Amino acid sequence: MRQSAMPETDFDFNEMPERRGTGAIKWDRFPDYVPYWVADMDFRSPDCVVEALHRRVDHGVFGYANAHAGLEEAVLGYLARVHGADRLTSQDLVHLPGMVLALSLACRAVCEPGDSVMISSPVYYPFFKVAADAGAELIDVPHIRGEEDGTAETWRFDWEAMETAVTSRTRLLLLCNPQNPLGRVFSEKEIRRLADFCERHDLVLVADEIHCDLILEPDQDHFSALRLPDSFRERLITLMAPSKTWNIAGLGYTFAVIEDDELRRKFNAAKGCTVPEINALAMFAAEAAYRDGEPWRRDLVAYLRENRDALVDFVRREMPGLNIHEHAATYLYWIDASTLGVPNPCQFFAKEAGIFLTDGGPFGDRQFVRFNFGCPRAHMLEGLEAMKEALDRRAAAGS
Repeated sequence: MRQSAMPETDFDFNEMPERRGTGAIKWDRFPDYVPYWVADMDFRSPDCVVEALHRRVDHGVFGYANAHAGLEEAVLGYLARVHGADRLTSQDLVHLPGMVLALSLACRAVCEPGDSVMISSPVYYPFFKVAADAGAELIDVPHIRGEEDGTAETWRFDWEAMETAVTSRTRLLLLCNPQNPLGRVFSEKEIRRLADFCERHDLVLVADEIHCDLILEPDQDHFSALRLPDSFRERLITLMAPSKTWNIAGLGYTFAVIEDDELRRKFNAAKGCTVPEINALAMFAAEAAYRDGEPWRRDLVAYLRENRDALVDFVRREMPGLNIHEHAATYLYWIDASTLGVPNPCQFFAKEAGIFLTDGGPFGDRQFVRFNFGCPRAHMLEGLEAMKEALDRRAAAGS
């Protein structure tokens, strides 16, 4: 029987685990640099997850795995509790070994060669690639800076350009919400307007909500696509995962919520022979995270908020050559380095500061870098200080 973990409220997010030599992509792929790039955090996962994995390992048998009742109960409970989707049943869930695979399956399920898929950049780089898996074309309508419904200037959809760009062969719109790398949390009004756009143009909406549990602003809520009207469910695929929030991305577990029977049938049929079984350990980690990981998640978000604020303060005080905008979600900050006048800011900071950031090019703009602040604060500040010193040396050299 499942053993419920005790609430976890005193985790030390200032502890820096040693990750080099553990096969971690983040730390071992480019060993000559200090990494602040790929989207995993330098925190141990919560005790409830580690303990669940130990219990499963102690069983000693690791055959092909199936989504067990405890996992589905935990996922459905989470969806009802957090997103108000208490109508869902286990048949609405499709369990998968990864988010990028899910995006690809959605394109293959809906599109035929010659169709098109719409995205808005800058965005997580696989969004640019998955349309090709279905032989479809890509329509990129970039986000723009401007007011949205009278609010302060922010990143928003270019509604007019979207209306111009959509065609009779457009079949699907890929949404990233909360937005990676922009850190935007789209409002209920924006998501409803996006749904209206999809209905008018007969598009399926695929909502990648993998970062939905990492909202940093206490006064902002995530409006999940699962909250859209019942009539929209025939054209909705919602994707979620515990991987970013509880730092278990390496285990590989994602789930899709597809309530329409025909759309779910097409999605499953698109798997063909390309989808492997899910890791036998991954689903027990996911169950523990969704069932017992909420106290840890709340503490994590509070810590990340303080990291975010410290980063903003440091960049604005110490690095006037960089520009940053508002950031309400995720532990990944999108930093504008266009005023530096270097061809590739990511390469500049690697060479001059010894740190490895995410290159903005594959996301849609090479003059940006993405900084991962999901780490102990002292480590984050070391990276920022290295960037500052590199900029100071460049300024002193007069170049």
